[in-house]
Amino acid sequence: MILKGKKTILRPLRMSDAPRFVKWLADPEVNKFANRHGVTLAEEKEWIRKAKKNKEEMSFAIDTKDGTHIGSLLFFPIEKDLGASFGISIGDKNYWGRGYGSDAINTILKYSFEKLKFHHVRLAGNGVFDYNPRAIRAYEKIGFVKEGLLRERFFYDGKYRNIIPMSILESEWRKKNGKIYSKTKKLA
Repeated sequence: MILKGKKTILRPLRMSDAPRFVKWLADPEVNKFANRHGVTLAEEKEWIRKAKKNKEEMSFAIDTKDGTHIGSLLFFPIEKDLGASFGISIGDKNYWGRGYGSDAINTILKYSFEKLKFHHVRLAGNGVFDYNPRAIRAYEKIGFVKEGLLRERFFYDGKYRNIIPMSILESEWRKKNGKIYSKTKKLA
């Protein structure tokens, strides 16, 4: 499946993506927000093989409209009444802060709310790390709401850190983003 946003394309993973993932996960500035660190090329290829077979989640590469691979998005559809969750990483730092992550998120939200008819979507992995203010601002700008605080749930950089659960309801997303991603546009 391929989903098209304004700035990004979410497409299936390819084995040719593996070297970029390895490079990104070896970069401390990138992997401080990732759950996987320092993987080998063989390990990453095996991860991609397994991800492609996994029927409980959808793994996407994030490409720019010109076909540059810049990151990944994992989507976990559960069921209509329970909603879905997702995790995102823009591994190519040249694309940080330029709206590509927000566009990819809005693209998966459009699919979630319009195609799958989910009521809400939440962040995977219990939420966002408290030491990632750029991501928190991006989620809030899209319309995500903080749902609380998971205190000292993650050990990073020598101390325990908090995780902030966040989610968005279909009505909140539509109110915030409806003009950009309207119901009249056909899903890819």
